[in-house]
Amino acid sequence: MGSRTLRLGLVGAVALTAASFTASATAAPAPTGQGHRATREAMDAAVEDGVPGVAGQAKDKYGTWKGTSGVGDLRTNKPRSAHDRYRVGSITKTFVSTVLLQLEAEGRLSLDDKVDQWLPGVVRGNGHDGTRITLRQLLNHTSGIFNYTADEEFGRTFFLKDGFFKHRYDTVTPERLVRIATSHKPDFAPGTSWNYSNTNFILAGMVIEKATGHSYGDEIRRRIIQPLGLHATSVPGTNPKVPQPSSRAYGKLAETATGPTYDVTELNPSLAGAAGEMISDSGDLNRFYSALLRGKLLPEAQLAEMKTTVKVDEIPDAGYGLGLMEHKLSCGTVVWGHGGGIHGSSSEAVTTADGRHSLSFNFNGDWSGSSEAVIEAEFCAK
Repeated sequence: MGSRTLRLGLVGAVALTAASFTASATAAPAPTGQGHRATREAMDAAVEDGVPGVAGQAKDKYGTWKGTSGVGDLRTNKPRSAHDRYRVGSITKTFVSTVLLQLEAEGRLSLDDKVDQWLPGVVRGNGHDGTRITLRQLLNHTSGIFNYTADEEFGRTFFLKDGFFKHRYDTVTPERLVRIATSHKPDFAPGTSWNYSNTNFILAGMVIEKATGHSYGDEIRRRIIQPLGLHATSVPGTNPKVPQPSSRAYGKLAETATGPTYDVTELNPSLAGAAGEMISDSGDLNRFYSALLRGKLLPEAQLAEMKTTVKVDEIPDAGYGLGLMEHKLSCGTVVWGHGGGIHGSSSEAVTTADGRHSLSFNFNGDWSGSSEAVIEAEFCAK
């Protein structure tokens, strides 16, 4: 669920390999009770591996722990803050899925509805057929719909250096993203296999808008952000800025990780949309996933649906539910959550099934460092 999740995330068009530079490491002081020493050491190791900086928070029976390592600005060497806001990439998917499941609980739609029932004619072309794909298959990535971020031209336009600096402020509509996807053949017939596709959640966002008359961002704000008091969490739409407090975000904008490093903090997040546009901080993510797993956002039946997983061969000991991943760690502990990658930002948010032990953190670089090691350190260190 760690760095492997990033490879499944929005930055999938860019090769993510070992890094070529290091930054100095600084760690926040340990609180009383559990010191989270192993977690701090794993964060430091990520910085030694080339991640500019790491910021995170854990919440357990001892209270809230905040940790940082490395820098938030390579130009000024300003350290990262545990209160940094950052782009969370595909962690957005859990918020979107939660809204759709709430709508199902209210009787406003069924996850067994076909996509075409809500978006007539939208999923068509080259073998794609929205009359054969259910909303559930969107949320658990069994639809077979091609992943638009795997389109080569899209990759050149938004992930590689020349295209990114020319198009970073462009607004991209959901309809255009779906058209890019359906210009390719499907990956497989609906329901016959599993493949991570950002297109699925672009469509899920469109279904929310059709079912409610409001944008999926407005529904996330009304149903999740405001009730939980997630003051650092936002759905930015087309706004290219990351609110303060925040650090800079860095990427290679290349298919290798050996070249120059670029500041990629500002971008129009419509290129990610309902698949990955949100901004949050570690404290808010812990609060969200803890509330979700404790049943505060969904009735029991819908939470059970969300936690019904499909095996993911690409990630050992993992399963994908409805916008939510299950991962069994080396020590046997099972955590639920999601990872997210977008330009210059790699994030993870996980919690135990009872919602009592949560960890969320962010790397402000997208080409190196082991997220998996940080998660293992927090939940499995003796």
